[in-house]
Amino acid sequence: MTLALLVLISIMWIPVGMFFLGFGEAKSTGFVSAVVGVLVVVGATLQAAVFTDPFTAGLLFVFGVLYMQTGHALLTGVTDLRTVGNGALIVGIVCAVYAYLFATGGGHKADGSTIIGVAPYLAFMNVTFVVICLTVTGVTYGKISGKVAAGMFIVLTFTCLLTPAFSLMGYGKLPF
Repeated sequence: MTLALLVLISIMWIPVGMFFLGFGEAKSTGFVSAVVGVLVVVGATLQAAVFTDPFTAGLLFVFGVLYMQTGHALLTGVTDLRTVGNGALIVGIVCAVYAYLFATGGGHKADGSTIIGVAPYLAFMNVTFVVICLTVTGVTYGKISGKVAAGMFIVLTFTCLLTPAFSLMGYGKLPF
């Protein structure tokens, strides 16, 4: 489920990146953000309820809600995006916790069994998610250029969404 969601999220990150570069418009970008957000929240619910994996679901939930928040802001023409930035800030904090847990082998089920164990690539991914979330927060507060966020969205689509998803689906392992 999570791997398919990573591929799904990529169809949002590229348009958002291109939007920040001035290629695209708010309503179409907002629509794709909202649709991806809803589907990620649905996927997170399934991850928690069906696959009994609240650890992974927690990370998916915060991103899904942020994507819906972004979609709403772009669809409705909100001009002060600091609330979206505040949402990105809390997602960044959550990602920092996940990065630590992936780096140290945390993430356990209620019965004490390990969900993932030490996963350097997943720790790396979450560190980059912290950076992009802080960048988005900076953009919404007018402290960082949208072009910086755009470049990050485009590059991280390949390094932190598509590469791990296809590595695991195609070869059963992460790049490192």
